[in-house]
Amino acid sequence: MSKTPGLIIDVPEMAYFMVDGSGDPNVAAAYMEAIEALYAVSYTLKFHCKNALRRDYVVPPLEAVWWSDDMGDFAAGRKERWQWTLMIMVPDFIGPDLAANAIGMAQARKPLPGSARIRYARLAEGRCVQTLHIGSYDDEGPTLARLRTEFLPEHGLVEAGHHHESYLGDPRRAAPDKLRTILRQPVRSAPDPTAEQPQT
Repeated sequence: MSKTPGLIIDVPEMAYFMVDGSGDPNVAAAYMEAIEALYAVSYTLKFHCKNALRRDYVVPPLEAVWWSDDMGDFAAGRKERWQWTLMIMVPDFIGPDLAANAIGMAQARKPLPGSARIRYARLAEGRCVQTLHIGSYDDEGPTLARLRTEFLPEHGLVEAGHHHESYLGDPRRAAPDKLRTILRQPVRSAPDPTAEQPQT
């Protein structure tokens, strides 16, 4: 049995408010602008649903998908090369028209630098490997390395999409070593090395 903690799951397609960007999340103004805009739109939608539809819900946590043209940039800490999509999930009972209306209402109420880049889209990841990281975001490297170099090969899997994180802790209120982050990696079955290759 693998010593690397991990869970293989099938993730259903889900809807999100999304903002795309790039650069070091610690210093890039676009990153904080995206977070501010996402929460503004998400809470606008929540209160509109509560008042107009009589349906309330809890705004889900912030999530992000991360990638780079050279995935070695993550291990090397070259954060200025990172690309990301920040996201907050939208409940299933909300369709694209209502989501677009919430974006418009939020923009009209308080123009925010990141609100012009918000979009509503669906994400289908399918089969994934998932684990829980407890600690600083900067300390995720060893956990991710074990997933990729130990857990995936042991279970006959390879990566099949961008790295996904869900932030369960608030870095403004919790100590770095107490933060909880769900780390998710879309996967597919690894090619069978013994399979006969087609002739050309």
